[in-house]
Amino acid sequence: MPKLPGTHDETKPSVHMNPLVRLARAIEPLVATRPVHFIALLGLCAAYIQGGLDKLFDFNAALAETQSFGLPFAAAATAATIVTELAGSALILTGIYRWLGALWLAGFTLFATFVANRFWEMQPPQRFMVENSFFEHLGLVGGFLLVAWLDLRKSRAASR
Repeated sequence: MPKLPGTHDETKPSVHMNPLVRLARAIEPLVATRPVHFIALLGLCAAYIQGGLDKLFDFNAALAETQSFGLPFAAAATAATIVTELAGSALILTGIYRWLGALWLAGFTLFATFVANRFWEMQPPQRFMVENSFFEHLGLVGGFLLVAWLDLRKSRAASR
């Protein structure tokens, strides 16, 4: 196929190459690595690991927090939260059914966000912080969905 005027082969370096493309190519060997991938997953799970361990080691405080949200069966809900935070994180970090751990934590985070961050019921100045937290948690949900999406695509491609 003939080349169109003003185009160039992206596989060959060019002095006319977009500076962002050159930057991406320069940092790829540093960023697109297994250690950085693991650190990214660890960062995504960090609050869940810390929260799960805190709840496990101080179950009474965790139970009081669950009760403050008015959830029924507070002890069972607290135990389920601990299992979810720790087991979901373990699945993601080990890569064993990573997609399942990511979807599990995404669903949990979405539910917990609507339970714990009801900013629409608050007045300023408390509303501001809780509203920010609400949308930050939606960002975590998006991150977990992306992890699940990538893992499922990878396993589908491997099975072809």
